[in-house]
Amino acid sequence: MKMRAQIPESLREEGIEILKPQFFVLENNLEAVARHMLIFSLALEEPEKMGLQERSETFLEVWGNALLRPPVAAFVRAQADLLAHLVPEPDRLEEQLPWLSLRALKFRERDALEAVFRFWAGCEKGPEAFPMNRLWDSRLRHYLGSRYDARRGVSDWDLRMKLHDRGAQVIHPQEFRRWRDTGVAFELRDSSAYHVPNRTLASGRLLSYRGERVAARGYWGDIATGPFVAFGIEADDESLLRTSNGQPVKTAGEITQHNVTELLREVAAWGRARATRGDPEEQQHAEGSPEPGTPAAPTPESFTIHFLPLNSAQTLHHKSCYNGRFQLLYVACGMVHLLIPELGACVAPGGNLIVELARYLVDLRQEQLQGFNTRVGELAQAAGFAPQTGARPSEIFARFCKSQESALGNTVPAVEPGTPPLDVLAQPLEASSPALEGLTQPLQGGTPHCEPCQLPSEAPGSLSEVLTQPQGALALPNCESDSKTGV
Repeated sequence: MKMRAQIPESLREEGIEILKPQFFVLENNLEAVARHMLIFSLALEEPEKMGLQERSETFLEVWGNALLRPPVAAFVRAQADLLAHLVPEPDRLEEQLPWLSLRALKFRERDALEAVFRFWAGCEKGPEAFPMNRLWDSRLRHYLGSRYDARRGVSDWDLRMKLHDRGAQVIHPQEFRRWRDTGVAFELRDSSAYHVPNRTLASGRLLSYRGERVAARGYWGDIATGPFVAFGIEADDESLLRTSNGQPVKTAGEITQHNVTELLREVAAWGRARATRGDPEEQQHAEGSPEPGTPAAPTPESFTIHFLPLNSAQTLHHKSCYNGRFQLLYVACGMVHLLIPELGACVAPGGNLIVELARYLVDLRQEQLQGFNTRVGELAQAAGFAPQTGARPSEIFARFCKSQESALGNTVPAVEPGTPPLDVLAQPLEASSPALEGLTQPLQGGTPHCEPCQLPSEAPGSLSEVLTQPQGALALPNCESDSKTGV
């Protein structure tokens, strides 16, 4: 899991040479799209406006904490207000945020996205608009049931007997227990400073209540695994993983902060290289005089992040701009049910597929993990992919390569349509939704989206699919690549 890879370099590690990378993101709810936009805007903020340390700390709190410090909450409100004004105006959006494109979204999705940002900006005043403390506790009570009074012992068991056994030994019991109890994963200041609800974690649902479908707002995210495994269990700097008397010297929170800081440092350096590209003197001053005979480093090109319409996995292949055009398809473990032949048809022959496995889902037993891995292989084969030859074995990601002769017409589904990948990952909404009281808030104004979405997985990280589209001259991906990638 490489944390410090620059955007073009991370693609080259998969054997993909791209002059101008284009990223396409497909989500199953608009709140996730809004969070992506907010986090990307934070990561790409100009260093003159926000320093590296402040940016990394803000990133960690917005991304992984249920409660925020007042300065971070003020940043979220200001940025959400800006995005709420930009979303309805595509031309102004592309002028101020040239790396972002929402043109593929439907008009009603843009309107709902604007409503999400306005809620974040504080259009509904007061903590009761999103009482995170009560929502988190109610969700935890429903998750643990009769084990709630013994929740400290349960969290220790899940950490030591599951996460530690699966390779996440650096997660400290104290930080994991604090997150399980309060939702605060990264405590960078005194604990009393975290008291403002993180509205970016709110989402709307249509729930069955007394025989009727009721729109409600609540917290439906992860309460089992935690955000530590995404950036906090591996590092390029081996000294961060050092142990003393059998115990890790650094916690997962400290490793996460280091990795995120280095990642944002790379983004800032990449941006400076782009800014000096047109000025040879400034570029030479920034990079220094190269040694004679040393080839010039490739200049990073601009990129664009496109957000696709919700639930469009089955129809993308009907458009020529998507059919057979993508070189890399990444599927998170909570979205494997969308790995269907129609989506596989969007990947060019020889293209790569990376699927996140369910290794860190603490609710899954070992035999269920094996069943999930088998199921991923079946879905990938049905979509026209074969395992990568020469790829390094991994329990975190499964890597496949698109068969040269595969096509949508001769692909036979491995299972009947509509069959979920695993019952534990795709439960019916009514069967798995808790009682309405105490867990949700009635939606006022527009609902974030008018259709029920699937129950989110307890997996860490984003539940999204990222597709990389070729532009111009582009070499086919190298199927022998065994490089690691990280979320």
